Amino acid sequence: MLMPKRVKRRRVHRGRMKGTAQRGNRIAYGEYGLVAMESAWVTSNQIEASRVAMTRYMKRAGKVWVDIFPDKPVTEKPAETRMGSGKGSPEYWVAVVKPGRVLFEVAGVDEATAREALRLAMHKLPLKCKFMKKPVEEMPVEADETVDAED
Repeated sequence: MLMPKRVKRRRVHRGRMKGTAQRGNRIAYGEYGLVAMESAWVTSNQIEASRVAMTRYMKRAGKVWVDIFPDKPVTEKPAETRMGSGKGSPEYWVAVVKPGRVLFEVAGVDEATAREALRLAMHKLPLKCKFMKKPVEEMPVEADETVDAED
């Protein structure tokens, strides 16, 4: 499972998940991506299950990038424990995902395969997602290629 090697604080506040993703909202590495439509905590187990589902469907062809990392510890108190006596111990790690965040990227396979692989990964996650293609950048027109009207 994914988890940080070391952290500055062992226990952190729960925080809020308002707003949209300001970073990680563009497809950077692959040709296709899975984009979050709502906010959620995604655990390291869910990330790993999604990754395994994608790579198995693609039969290890192409390449998969995991763009989220679980760096937030979630604490739990033991069952049947009375209130008080401090915060619980860290039990698992989550990645805070906001709408617009690219979760996974895929390259090296055709669109139908990528769409199905990302659909399988989507069903392992606790939030709504959508399939997205990398936008085609407009090629800049150079000065030599312009057509003169005088000729």
